[in-house]
Amino acid sequence: MNLKELLIRARNSIFPPDITCDLCGAEVFDGSRFCKRCLPTVHFNDGVTCPVCGRRTARPEICMECKSLAPRYKKAVSALIYSDGGARLVLKFKRGARYLKDYIGGLMAEKARKLPQCDVITYVPITKKRKRERGYNQAELLAEAIGKELNLPVAAALEKKRETDDQKALTRKEREENLHACFAIADRAAVKGRRVLLVDDVLTTGATADEACRELQIAGAKEIYLVTAASVEYMQGKGDIAKQNKN
Repeated sequence: MNLKELLIRARNSIFPPDITCDLCGAEVFDGSRFCKRCLPTVHFNDGVTCPVCGRRTARPEICMECKSLAPRYKKAVSALIYSDGGARLVLKFKRGARYLKDYIGGLMAEKARKLPQCDVITYVPITKKRKRERGYNQAELLAEAIGKELNLPVAAALEKKRETDDQKALTRKEREENLHACFAIADRAAVKGRRVLLVDDVLTTGATADEACRELQIAGAKEIYLVTAASVEYMQGKGDIAKQNKN
């Protein structure tokens, strides 16, 4: 256990996560996950969405990005909008608040129930070096929580072979180039001929998921579906991705 984990455990022993707001740490007295100030900032992805990528849209139709470049997965869903409180919640989980895996994973499992029945769950990997530094892979923890909810096996079907540059400021094309050939199959038998549920934390342009799906397809996956903790809202028009990358 590293110093960061020890500090998190010490903090949680003083301010237990089940009696404090998951965003700001303020005390809550009604069993809610969020205080009255933070709750309105968390936007659940329950409205109109693109029927392919699952991002919030203005109209109930396939977004222009999915029309122009169809993703390799069959369909994606996400639990939260990656903005305001939803983005802060995902980042808090990613930066050390492991206990959020059950709550966020539960939200994702509810979304995944709307997809066709899958045979196995896998997740977007991080490099071994990054996992040692952070102490865990957030997508792996979410996959385990979802697997428990859906009673499905979880397989480490993919591995990440090299570190990639930070993608926040990159365009879709730059992200694809950055991610090219960074993943490899680690367990072909787990996905060959099977319907796979792929898990990740955030869907922005979809470049990461698409590269992971490419390897799963090469390994013989029958169909691939994607579930993420959060996704950016689709904004139609020039400069959409640049706006979304700021989240």
